[in-house]
Amino acid sequence: MPRLALYTFGVLKSPLADPGPATREFYDTGEDVYRSIGRHPGYLAHAEAADGERGMLFGANWGAWGEFAVPAWYGKGRTAETTALAATLSLWTGLRSAFDAVYTGPHRAALNKRHDWFERRRHPSHVIWWVPDGVTPTWQDGVSRLEHVHDHGPAPHAFTFTHSFDPDGTYVKAVVDAPVRPTPRRTARLPQ
Repeated sequence: MPRLALYTFGVLKSPLADPGPATREFYDTGEDVYRSIGRHPGYLAHAEAADGERGMLFGANWGAWGEFAVPAWYGKGRTAETTALAATLSLWTGLRSAFDAVYTGPHRAALNKRHDWFERRRHPSHVIWWVPDGVTPTWQDGVSRLEHVHDHGPAPHAFTFTHSFDPDGTYVKAVVDAPVRPTPRRTARLPQ
């Protein structure tokens, strides 16, 4: 039975090694989110480096998940001191379970703070695709599919929660049975 791969990518406002309050909050929140997602129904696995220090993504041993890779539009550092990105790669039993994990609970709360931590970009922040049972997606798979969604839009081999497809390539009208409350948008307050 096919499984769902989910790749997420965002460019942080400051490097992961930054000792500032925003980076500490991002890490503290991230630890909570990972614990929660790891217990979520439908979660199967996520890419985790076998070695390396906090913030070391490039050059770490990712095992079957392959060499760490990033989209072409990432232009910041690649060392443990200068890397300013957050990326995840995970496997799920289906669309609904992955969607629920992303848009409810601790991850939903983190999404509400994303503009404090991440640069605003015109690139997609996630891509999903179906993989055959027994296949481990690689970081490069995620990158190439995210770039495809950015350049060409969703398709059966690379799509988003908003525009999804079944394993057989059939368009899915809606991932959820009921709408999820949208994330409040922050607006800049002009001086009076």
